[in-house]
Amino acid sequence: MAIKGRFALITGAASGMGLEIAKLFASEGAIVACCDINSCDHVVDIIQSSGGTAKAFTFNARDKFDIQRLAKEVLEWTGNMLDILINNAGVSSVVMLDGDDDTYEATWDFVFDINVRAQQRLSRALLPQLLASEFSGRIVNVASTEGLGATIFNSAYVASKHASVGLTKAMAVELGSRGVTVNCVCPGPVRTGMTKDILENQKELFAKRLVPMRRYGNPAEIAYMHLALVDDRATFTNGCVVNVDGGILANNALLPMRLPWEKKKVPRSSSRL
Repeated sequence: MAIKGRFALITGAASGMGLEIAKLFASEGAIVACCDINSCDHVVDIIQSSGGTAKAFTFNARDKFDIQRLAKEVLEWTGNMLDILINNAGVSSVVMLDGDDDTYEATWDFVFDINVRAQQRLSRALLPQLLASEFSGRIVNVASTEGLGATIFNSAYVASKHASVGLTKAMAVELGSRGVTVNCVCPGPVRTGMTKDILENQKELFAKRLVPMRRYGNPAEIAYMHLALVDDRATFTNGCVVNVDGGILANNALLPMRLPWEKKKVPRSSSRL
């Protein structure tokens, strides 16, 4: 239990990956501030029922003053201490480059406020405590495989995730010599709120065609990578961008290859999803 007794703040903790990260960290002995625009009371109940320690906080990731308020309230609860920050809160978007000007601009601002600005604002608000941690301070920014590539009708989201990757590297270079490591996790296709509206047959087809593991990931699988990056023994891991994507970015194939041990034929198509 390498993070036992550590104070951790996790954004986007009400559901999906954030919820699983909070549960996992608490099970490893961390004291967890569960933060989201939605209530995290149910997450705290789960953690406390298993003997862990956590408290729920609400905040608006788009509002810089609310981020400052959140930081103040969390630090009051922890006794002005913080060891781990997980910048997981995020939103997705679908918008065309030649779409309506007002809609496109509003979408761009919305996505960047939450996916990028909130990460740097919360990191800055909590930096004194992370620098003062008696352990090595840890920051993990959550981006996406879209931060290393791109898909159609997704320019605002793709740009924001590339920005999150760049922010991580810049922070790692600046803070590494001061005892704080900063790393980035890039999940691939995962069963979260962002993907819940995708039909199951579309998920299955996409995974069979492009994901070497032939499936979507589960939030708990992403959580374990976060645990590895905040472990006290991860002392030389800084500025890394880690894919947790079932191998999708390693796959050059546009069409699936039937492997010898796969009995069923994989649907073939000439077009990508």
